[in-house]
Amino acid sequence: MTSFAELGLPVPLVHVLSNQGMREAFPIQEATIPDVLAGRDVLGRGPTGSGKTFAFGLPTLVRLSELGPASPGAPRGLILSPTRELTMQIRQRLDEPAASLGLTVADVVGGVNINNHIRALSRRVDLLVATPGRAQDLINQGYLSLDDVRITVLDEADHMADMGFIPQVIKLLDRTPKKGQRLLFSATLDGDVDKIVNRYLHRPVTHSTAPAQAVVDTMRHVQLLVADRETHTETVARIAGREGKTIMFMRAKHRVDRQVKKLRRIGINAMGLHGDKSQGARTRAIEGFADGSVPVLVATDIAARGIDIGDVSLVVHIDPPAEHKAYVHRAGRTARAGTSGTVVTLVQPEQRDAVAALMRKANVTSTVVEVTPDSPELATITGAQKVTGAPLPPPGQPAKPKKNPKSAKSAKSGRSARNTKQPIARPRGSGRGRRRS
Repeated sequence: MTSFAELGLPVPLVHVLSNQGMREAFPIQEATIPDVLAGRDVLGRGPTGSGKTFAFGLPTLVRLSELGPASPGAPRGLILSPTRELTMQIRQRLDEPAASLGLTVADVVGGVNINNHIRALSRRVDLLVATPGRAQDLINQGYLSLDDVRITVLDEADHMADMGFIPQVIKLLDRTPKKGQRLLFSATLDGDVDKIVNRYLHRPVTHSTAPAQAVVDTMRHVQLLVADRETHTETVARIAGREGKTIMFMRAKHRVDRQVKKLRRIGINAMGLHGDKSQGARTRAIEGFADGSVPVLVATDIAARGIDIGDVSLVVHIDPPAEHKAYVHRAGRTARAGTSGTVVTLVQPEQRDAVAALMRKANVTSTVVEVTPDSPELATITGAQKVTGAPLPPPGQPAKPKKNPKSAKSAKSGRSARNTKQPIARPRGSGRGRRRS
């Protein structure tokens, strides 16, 4: 293994990495950092969790530190990424290394009040991390200029293509100087991604540390065959009750919300993540999952690329993904950076042929096991256990205080006494409707 100092990174940056427990570079970092420092365009491909953020982020910061300070609203470095979560995580990862070099990093994403971004850009921002749509909004309103950008990074380029962002990316790249340095990282290099490479990268150096497949020595794949929908539902609940961090994937947003309600009803602190959630809700879910206070995250495929959180020991496909690329990226949330993890797919009888074909396309060899909620095999593979806790309120809402039975009874008695109507004494013969004689 090669140290970061040997790769040519400056001492302040090496100290920051050392304090974070990082002393030796991962393969993609070892391959990429020298070429970026040398000013070359780079085309990188590596498996998820391989350390790509530092592979492009660290040398980009070093290059920016040599260019002098940026002007307000005119960053010298630009990183484009497909999702809010990934954008904010890149910024968070690069904050401390940037500060060690006297640089500032900011992120701009959709779903956040644009005035926050306008205020940030009114100050110096050396490196801007952005989703394409919000970057374009700020340009249209005159608060952002890309004229001074010297280094542009496209992260998860294939995912941006899948999400239909390539036209926006092209408009943004056209605004950056033609002679600027370009770095592109992608799991696959076909279709629209290949067009971007041919149009914008100049004689790029290519580094590929592994194929884009969900085959990692430390990752175990298992198909859990369940007999029917009822067995499927209870099996999900048992798995969610395990110890450790668990990400559960579903295809539809409404199904995510429904599943979270089911789990919270039995006392499991689960939160949901999908595109219709507010940015505040998404941030709370990810932060809670990262610090362990929320052990179960139920998500659509938005989280397959948008989350870089360690210690995720289990990924569960409640709904098998629609295609093999989605399987690869979902699975990549576990067994990151050399750690171990398990990926399980719940399979009902009518899904068996489709899931088998999916596994073949993803080049995955999986163990097939028939399970019930109470089977020892389920507990052995996933750590599943039955949870019967008190129901939890919806995420973001405080729990209702428990009532003291005695106090409630006393209060009720008091109310009853106060509300009891006393008969009104009337003088004899004073009733209504009395006829006069």
